[in-house]
Amino acid sequence: MIKKQHSEIYSNILSQLADGATFQEARPLPGSFSNETTLLTYETAAGCQQVVVRRYAVFGSYNRGEKAEREFKALALCQQHNIPAPTPLLLDKSGALLGSPGIVTSFVPGRQQIRPPDEATWVAELAHTLARIHAIPITAEKAFLLNGNQEVTWFLNGGSVTEAMARHPDGTAVWHAVHDLLPTIRPVSSALMHVDFWNGNLLWQDQRLTAVLDWEEASFGDPAYDVAYLRHELAMLGGARLADAFLAAYVAENGRPVDNLAFWELTAAARFMPDPEGMIPEWQALQAGTYEVAAVQQNFRSFLASALKRAGATMEKNSD
Repeated sequence: MIKKQHSEIYSNILSQLADGATFQEARPLPGSFSNETTLLTYETAAGCQQVVVRRYAVFGSYNRGEKAEREFKALALCQQHNIPAPTPLLLDKSGALLGSPGIVTSFVPGRQQIRPPDEATWVAELAHTLARIHAIPITAEKAFLLNGNQEVTWFLNGGSVTEAMARHPDGTAVWHAVHDLLPTIRPVSSALMHVDFWNGNLLWQDQRLTAVLDWEEASFGDPAYDVAYLRHELAMLGGARLADAFLAAYVAENGRPVDNLAFWELTAAARFMPDPEGMIPEWQALQAGTYEVAAVQQNFRSFLASALKRAGATMEKNSD
């Protein structure tokens, strides 16, 4: 049975989307890591239709209305530049329509892909899509975007190592390296940043990336962070070889090296601490034996060791 409150919400949505629409079904979508995401199926004169209803959970000091608007506008930007992503249909900043702040989007078929049948094609598709996102012009009217460089260095705000980072064997070293390097990183032109570009937010069908999801943290800043963030996950799942294959493909797409990469790799690492395996969307696969937890943890530490070494070399060069 559908709760009366939700039934009324779905009726309100359908009245906005299509005249004479008949509600059929509502079910939670898999992979709703932090927000409530529901697939709404309804019938119209044109046949069966589906949309996605996304309501934002309370998280820290984030304003859910602003988050809804940011994702809605970011998805509209994606549509303008032919980035594979859902089409934004309805925005509800106040929660008057959806019961809480959120958006309604088109439904894009696809699924997460954890064991690509053709690794080279998969990596090339990842790199191509991310490079296209970073190529979208950032103009003054895009004031809805967050300041990405500030957002992703959140763990420095308290002035000391966070509790979560301190519980990881490399956390203290990572915190100090990021803290010391931040004033010296190379200035780069701001680009559109996704900030959470990982396999949990990517849908695939027939070896093609059909949608980049979860744009609630859309930002402007150094695009190298997105590269670094995905490299972390790829390294944990497939070792440095897979992460390096993606980097090579991205550099080929972009036509130039990635500046500040070691710095942003260390910055991204904070989000995975203290338990990197818990951040992987394929956690069920880990438990089922597809990936070994110990191997994921070791891959994470090996990747950090490489980034710390490169960051150390940069600090030595800066001190000369």
